[in-house]
Amino acid sequence: MGTVDRHQIIIEKINKDGQVKVQDLCDEFDVSSVTVRKDLKFLEEKGLLYRMHGGATHTNPYTTDRHVNEKEKIHLSEKMGIGEVAAKMVTANDSILIASGTTVLSLAKNIKPLENLTVITPALNVALELNQHKEIEVIQLGGILRKRSSSVTGLYAENNLSDFSCSKLFLGVDGIDLEFGLTTANMMEARLNREMIKVSQKTVVLADSTKFGKRGFGRICGFDSIDEIITDTGISKFTREALEEHGIKITIV
Repeated sequence: MGTVDRHQIIIEKINKDGQVKVQDLCDEFDVSSVTVRKDLKFLEEKGLLYRMHGGATHTNPYTTDRHVNEKEKIHLSEKMGIGEVAAKMVTANDSILIASGTTVLSLAKNIKPLENLTVITPALNVALELNQHKEIEVIQLGGILRKRSSSVTGLYAENNLSDFSCSKLFLGVDGIDLEFGLTTANMMEARLNREMIKVSQKTVVLADSTKFGKRGFGRICGFDSIDEIITDTGISKFTREALEEHGIKITIV
């Protein structure tokens, strides 16, 4: 197989699955990893893919810390659909954690008034959304307010969590990378998210499909720390199967 043929196959696989692995290409082409990495470097220089550790992806894998008002307008219909499905997991007499992010805000907008529902959140917009329901008790975590995310972070918020035990955490993320795990753009939010996972019996990640194959600056956790991901139909078969191999339930809206 010639170089041009390999390049064509690599691009086809990238377009279909969203990413390729160096070792898989070595096995398929019966060539060395040096040859495959040269192929990927050439295609990256042509602007056809982005190299990452162990392979390549069709989109830039690194996220930026955009303002919550900007993020809220992106993929709005997908986020609302995800939030609607997640809201059905919330029951009366429940105690839940809702992290920060625009997708979990969609969850808050879809929660119907329920008897004796307690919600703990670091996110001001989530707290204000739920505060309008007299049936819902809202506990707002305190700490350093990040204006870009409209949410608090810091040791004060982290220490507050040790007093609680919740049935579910609904977590928003900036990136889900099959090798690096779950990430967010801010290191302090990543720390707080890890503490929220510790005090929750079940962790449910709400993420539209554009988050797959992306990495934020701050690593939250690996896949052994989460139980379910609710996403949209844009998730590739390759990614879905890889996550299911970790024992994660994938719910597609």
